[in-house]
Amino acid sequence: MALHCGKTCRQYLLHLAHDNVDFRLPEIKSLLSLRGQRCDPSETFNDRSPFWRLNGLSEDDVRSVMSRTVCAKSAFELWGHGRTAAELKSSLLEYPRERMTPFLQEESTYKINVYTFNKTLLINDRIEKINALDFLPFQGKVNLKHPDHTLCLLEDYGLDPNDIPQEPFHMYFGRWIADGQRELIRSHSVKKRHFIGNTSMDAGLSFIMANHAKVKPNDLVYDPFVGTGSLLVACSHFGAYVCGTDIDYNTIHGVGRASRKNQKWRGPDENIRANLRQYGTEVFYVDVMVSDASKPVWRKGSLFDAIITDPPYGIRESTRRTGSHKETSSPPENVSGESHVPVSMAYHLSDVFADLLNFAAHHLVLGGRLVYWLPVYRPEYCEEMVPLHPCLCIVSNCEQTLSSHTARRLITMEKTKEPEESDALEQLANARFTPYQGHNSFREKYFSGLTKNHSRSNDRRTSDKGE
Repeated sequence: MALHCGKTCRQYLLHLAHDNVDFRLPEIKSLLSLRGQRCDPSETFNDRSPFWRLNGLSEDDVRSVMSRTVCAKSAFELWGHGRTAAELKSSLLEYPRERMTPFLQEESTYKINVYTFNKTLLINDRIEKINALDFLPFQGKVNLKHPDHTLCLLEDYGLDPNDIPQEPFHMYFGRWIADGQRELIRSHSVKKRHFIGNTSMDAGLSFIMANHAKVKPNDLVYDPFVGTGSLLVACSHFGAYVCGTDIDYNTIHGVGRASRKNQKWRGPDENIRANLRQYGTEVFYVDVMVSDASKPVWRKGSLFDAIITDPPYGIRESTRRTGSHKETSSPPENVSGESHVPVSMAYHLSDVFADLLNFAAHHLVLGGRLVYWLPVYRPEYCEEMVPLHPCLCIVSNCEQTLSSHTARRLITMEKTKEPEESDALEQLANARFTPYQGHNSFREKYFSGLTKNHSRSNDRRTSDKGE
């Protein structure tokens, strides 16, 4: 039950946001690794709880994490915790007094907040809980508007809104250190974005992907399916130089039909560069160009610190590559190479992922990360379906549910070695992409699931009417 270990170990409490739950632990671990820190969540992390106690860190480590995370709301130096008020009091009395007193001096001001998860308390109940902390050595004056120090009592009432207990399951008390960057989700909302498309990535998920990729200032980040550049916006916010490619000429050049309601055509200034200009990060914009992901134009060698992308699944955007309907090794004599316009052909998802991993193995710097979305049909999914490459190791695999039968998984991989000739054969041996073989394979399963659900719904309505 002891909160502290000797005189040196401090414990910190993270109050996590309760959305994108599966992404929280990998994001925090990635941000800590940027500081050279590792954490063992086995004892203190509960993937269903909004609170996480961390050991072995400094306050600077915690502040660094909070300066980037969108999965955590606030961080505290934890002074005490317990399952009951008595346990909390005992824990607080055990906490070294010399660590408390610098923040409770007579010349300083403070306030105490009460936060309850899954329960709303009346103001009188909050005041009663604050008064019950009078055994602490408070000497300063209360200042509710601009205190020097903020202390917080946090209570966890579980996850079931239909069965809220009278008393909390756990209580925590500590000093507030910093808030996370949840405001980025609102300030960078796609609804406010200057240039958007049908598949523009949600702002919160874009920042989560950038954090999973450990994007940092002066990195060079690449998106091979750049679309309208949502991922470039997130990476440039963290000071990385960004570039990308896409096979869609109209999207890259910001021309054609608009995606917004009540707007027929895109304006002359709707493009990816304008999006970065909107957020004051145009200085980090390298460029984007029309290119086929199956035929990369980059010279050999390690170029990118991170590759983050959202490949098309064939649902709202088709999977395409350039090619020819005629299987000839050279163009006809009467057609010059300069005037030949390549045709668009099917690009199987199995080939998309094989090409993506192979590109990352050849063009990421050692230790660089690849972060991408893998669509899955949930009734068939197993971990063996995740594509592998001998030069890349899987760091995390997080699920975002799309429907009862479909989901997409955010796969984070790290380059562990430079490719060798033997790796090509090993990659073929590891190519277990059976669910993604064949054009529109995922699209067919996606809509077959919708059709089945719709049929069941109609059957229920018919049955109800018959009764």
